[in-house]
Amino acid sequence: MTAAGHLTLLITSGSGPAECQQAVAGVLNAMRHEAKLFAVDFDASGSSTKHGFKSAVVLLGGADAEAFASRWRGTIRWRAKSNLRPQHKRANWFVGVFDLTAPALAPDRFHERDVTFETFRAGGPGGQHQNTTDSAVRAVHGLTGLAAVAREERSQHRNKSLALARLRQLLAARIAADEVAQKAARNQLHHALERGNPVRCFKGQGFREEQVG
Repeated sequence: MTAAGHLTLLITSGSGPAECQQAVAGVLNAMRHEAKLFAVDFDASGSSTKHGFKSAVVLLGGADAEAFASRWRGTIRWRAKSNLRPQHKRANWFVGVFDLTAPALAPDRFHERDVTFETFRAGGPGGQHQNTTDSAVRAVHGLTGLAAVAREERSQHRNKSLALARLRQLLAARIAADEVAQKAARNQLHHALERGNPVRCFKGQGFREEQVG
């Protein structure tokens, strides 16, 4: 966890083909779906391509964020027949999920005046009170389109502060993943992607999980 109580992951297709970029998109959707079941706050930003994502940064928050992340770290096998090369026999595509340490965001890279806030009814875990007020807050960074949500506090003001902190962290993680200063470290992660010994396996374009093996 970071000082702000967040955990940041990098999902990467490594040096794999375009099908691996599709797999990153699939893994990202599967993670988002599972995060709802874990009641984990989930915010993401991806380096998109015409086929999916070359890589994506995920920011997790909440008491169960570490337990959730531990289910994903490592190599993920995504099994699906290629829709880009129909005659291609390969059906196993591998992506990697790694921890990403983002530096503190410089003050000149983030201004609250560039952020808009939306409130909505929290819902989900947290007791009956959550469903009676519009206490949840979504913070949207106008310059990048990045968004972060906080819903766990009963106070709208507190959730606003949490959403703003998460947005700063998500922007910092995106910068860390894109800047030249981080290129060498990121390449080590990309090339560390082991095509084998997956920690989790999925089939097709949905969320159907297979047994590892």
